[in-house]
Amino acid sequence: MQPKTNLLHEVWDKNIDLLARTEVELPTINIEELLASFFCPGPFYYYVVDFYDRRIIHMSPKIKDVLGLEPQTVTFDDILNRIMPEDMNYVANAETTVYDFTQKKGWDKVTNYKTGYCFRMKSANGNFQMFHHQALVLSTDTTGGIGKTLNIHTNVEHLTTVNSHKATLTGIGNSTDFFVFDVPLHSQLSNTSLFTKREREIICLMAAGFNSTAIAERLFLSLHTVKQHRKNILGKAGASNSSELIALCLKAGLI
Repeated sequence: MQPKTNLLHEVWDKNIDLLARTEVELPTINIEELLASFFCPGPFYYYVVDFYDRRIIHMSPKIKDVLGLEPQTVTFDDILNRIMPEDMNYVANAETTVYDFTQKKGWDKVTNYKTGYCFRMKSANGNFQMFHHQALVLSTDTTGGIGKTLNIHTNVEHLTTVNSHKATLTGIGNSTDFFVFDVPLHSQLSNTSLFTKREREIICLMAAGFNSTAIAERLFLSLHTVKQHRKNILGKAGASNSSELIALCLKAGLI
C-alpha cells in the first residue's frame, strides 16, 4: 500500500461505524441497465467493492483497456494506487465531505444518492489523465453500514484537464436532489491527536532545521527509527515531502 493511499483507508477507518459490520448479499441487479443512469462520456470501467473487507467482487474487463490492469487479479489498492499522489488529499477530503453531508441529511438515504468527483489517474498509456469517479451504494447491513458499492471511472481527458475540485451528490430514481460541495485540496490537520508524542517531537525538530541524523542524536534514537517515524508522519499528514509537511502543520497551528 502506498503512503498516499493510506489517506483513503484512514478516512474509511475513521468512519468505520458507517461501513458494514457483516457481509451483505449483493442484491439482484442488472449492472448494465444500471450503468445507463450514469454519465460516461468516454472510455470507462466499473467494479463492485465490498466495504465490509474492501475487496473487489466484480470487475469490468474494460479496466484492461483503460488502466492496463488485469481484471482477474486487480485489487482495490491496485486501483487506488493509480490515483495521482498529488490528488490523494483532495480525494480523501471529497470522501469525508460526502460522508459528513450524508449523515446530516439522514444516513438512511445513503442508497438514494450517487457520488461524483474528478481526479487524475495513471492510464494504460502511462500518462496521468483526468477521470470522473461515480459511486452508488448498492447494499447496507442491518445497522445501515455501507456494504457493496458500484464504482465507475471514466476517462474525461478529452473533455477537460482542469479539476473543479468539487464533489456532487445526485438523487437517483425519482429524486431531483442535486448538491455541489467545494472540497479542500490539502490535508485537514485539525489537532495533535493525529500524531504521537514522539512524532510531534520529531516534527518540531524538523521545523527547526534538524536533519534525521541530528534528530536521532538529540532524541537518543537510531537513524533507522527516525527515518521510519518521518515516513509515518508524512503518510499521516498526506504530505509529499518535509517542506509540505511543515507548511501544513504551520497552517494548522500544530507547531
